[in-house]
Amino acid sequence: MNALIRRGLKTLAAPGSHGIGIGAMKVAIAVIFLWIGALKFVPYEADSITPFVANSPVMSFFYEHPTEYKAHLTHEGELKPAERAWQTANNTYGFSTGLGALELVIGGLTLAGLVSRRAGLVGAGLAFATPFVTLSFLFTTPEAWVAALGDAQHGFPYLSGAGRLVLKDVAILAGAWLVLVDTARALLRDDKDLGETARLQPVTAAVIARKAA
Repeated sequence: MNALIRRGLKTLAAPGSHGIGIGAMKVAIAVIFLWIGALKFVPYEADSITPFVANSPVMSFFYEHPTEYKAHLTHEGELKPAERAWQTANNTYGFSTGLGALELVIGGLTLAGLVSRRAGLVGAGLAFATPFVTLSFLFTTPEAWVAALGDAQHGFPYLSGAGRLVLKDVAILAGAWLVLVDTARALLRDDKDLGETARLQPVTAAVIARKAA
């Protein structure tokens, strides 16, 4: 193996590189949750998740009229007062605000993991659990797949824009698991070190006492 390549591999394999990677993963997950969570307070983002929520067997009850959503969909950047009024009556914005608040909490806790392992453990756990819900949209949301409008490519495996947006959560799932495992190991190391320190303190005190005598 080339000496330069070997040196590069050793640098990448160093313990410090692992720490940088985990830290970067925490920041990346936090940015996704904080940014998208903040957007949930904006009407256009709330409108865009309507098909996912309306078709979800575990979320549709948050809406007042989930079966009527298709007639009231709008494009991003488009303002239709009548549809906006329907979305308000449907509790689209109320649900989106609650979801956004939850995502902000997850993002904040994950970011706090840079300085607090316990907070980070909770954040990583929630970040790991979230994709199980969002990825289920691939099975429950018709709009996640290219519609049969004449082209030969439609349905599975042809993801629509909405489906491609959901698929990214596979990376969040894997990344959150890595952060979760690393944080758990760090907490166990801390606990072990604390136990060792507590065990050694009486021994050290006895040694000092004997020397003093």
